[in-house]
Amino acid sequence: MPVQIVLALAMAASIASAQEVTTLGTVQAVEGARIQVKTVDEKTKHEHSLWFAIDKDTRVKRGDEIVAYANAKIAPGERIAVLIDPADRTKMLAIEIRLAPTPGVKGASSQPGKPPSPPAAGGHAEHEPAAQAQKPGAALPMASGWRLMQDGAVYGLFNHQGGPRGGDEFVVPNWWMGMFMREKGGHQFGVNAMLSLDPATVAKSGYREIFQVGEALDGKPLIDRQHPHDLFMQLAASWRTALGDKTSLIVAGGPAGEPTLGPVAFMHRASAAGLVLAPLGHHTFDSTHISFGVVSAAVERGRWIFEGSVFNGREPDEDRWDFDLAALDSVAGRVWFRPADEWEAQVSTGFLREPEELVPGDARRTTASLAWFRQQDSGGKAVTVGYGVSAGHDERRHGLFGEFTVERDAHSVFGRIEHQQVETSVLLTGDIPDDAHEGEKPEAVSTFTVGGARRLLTWRGFEGALAAQLTFYRVPEPLRITHGDRPVSFLVYFRLRLPSGDMGRMWNMRMSQGHKMAMDHSGHVMR
Repeated sequence: MPVQIVLALAMAASIASAQEVTTLGTVQAVEGARIQVKTVDEKTKHEHSLWFAIDKDTRVKRGDEIVAYANAKIAPGERIAVLIDPADRTKMLAIEIRLAPTPGVKGASSQPGKPPSPPAAGGHAEHEPAAQAQKPGAALPMASGWRLMQDGAVYGLFNHQGGPRGGDEFVVPNWWMGMFMREKGGHQFGVNAMLSLDPATVAKSGYREIFQVGEALDGKPLIDRQHPHDLFMQLAASWRTALGDKTSLIVAGGPAGEPTLGPVAFMHRASAAGLVLAPLGHHTFDSTHISFGVVSAAVERGRWIFEGSVFNGREPDEDRWDFDLAALDSVAGRVWFRPADEWEAQVSTGFLREPEELVPGDARRTTASLAWFRQQDSGGKAVTVGYGVSAGHDERRHGLFGEFTVERDAHSVFGRIEHQQVETSVLLTGDIPDDAHEGEKPEAVSTFTVGGARRLLTWRGFEGALAAQLTFYRVPEPLRITHGDRPVSFLVYFRLRLPSGDMGRMWNMRMSQGHKMAMDHSGHVMR
């Protein structure tokens, strides 16, 4: 407490009259070009961790003395005040650091005054477990006024799929996502790019995953495998403008993007942070997250978001290196509701014109999901549950899933439960029946996956972790002859996460909602 009092007295006179955005907290970590500070939300009492970047122009004051950052001898546990640029707080670049004087050093201000101003609040952080927010890399401001936010992961994956249809392999799934952002005259502009080298590192046939069905290869259904992602997973632009104090309009679109259909795709769900493989319900819930041709519009008001889109509903073909552009003849609508800061629900439906390469006909998909996540200083918790139905070709297939991730310090545990009706005849024969799926009784596969990970290294924003997961199956009677009675699959992988930026990892990002740049005092981007 004496140190805190001295610090408050030393900073009071200048902070009382200043208009800067100031954050007061406790030092957690000190590095050569950045510093981590823990703050406490005065309303919720939740703790948050922030990273502030330091450059050659940053002033460091130890009491009344200005010292070099390297000579300030800032120690973990010390109280600190950090001022950032009020004109561009999203960079989290420290323009001044204020510290209590070193004991025994004269020059500390003894003038009484108001306590330091509380951290500025620009909204609620929505889409990031704290465990991912605590170790971001540096933001990348650009001379043109654009800013770059990025995220990405590379997996060195040993994959064992059990049963007669299984096998062993080593593959390297990967993805990178970048968001270029700029604000001008009350408008926010963004360009999204998401790329994957899966076509080279996973191959055209994708990775093994028993009971999975979706898309085609060499004129036949791709079964017991998950197809690779395309090189261009997303290439789109967005524009956001305010329509009053509580309402915003967002328009987005591009040659590769995601329609307003389904929950957040599995790769970007915080609740699926440790789960590498696509869920069996991928083609019910989020297969349209790569559509070659999308235009969307959204209205955000308070805790509600209403979205609609027109798009190319056809599945990408087996050439994963190009754009498969076609007419925007499919439509989708989605509504999001946030009843509280930690909760988010969506309901969506879409009409897809001729989505499948091998089976003619249209399809309708409807989904509903509910997500919850909580931030904590030492980690985070996230849960998502969802229901979906895909109707087409004279049949309906239903799916349910629930998944979770719990992170604490360097450790995490995660899991998923699914109950998914599958294409039984396709799995049995490897071919599309002559009468398509007419009269087929959908059979359901149930799965239970559990796993854990440990972070082994961090370096300049990179994070390396070793993880493993185990999957058990309940097999319907017709498929036991091909897949076995009780197959068990397991994965072991090393995950390398790329530096993310000061706004944290891009969990739950949605192209249709553009880039909401206002941040709260914890430095987390809202969307």
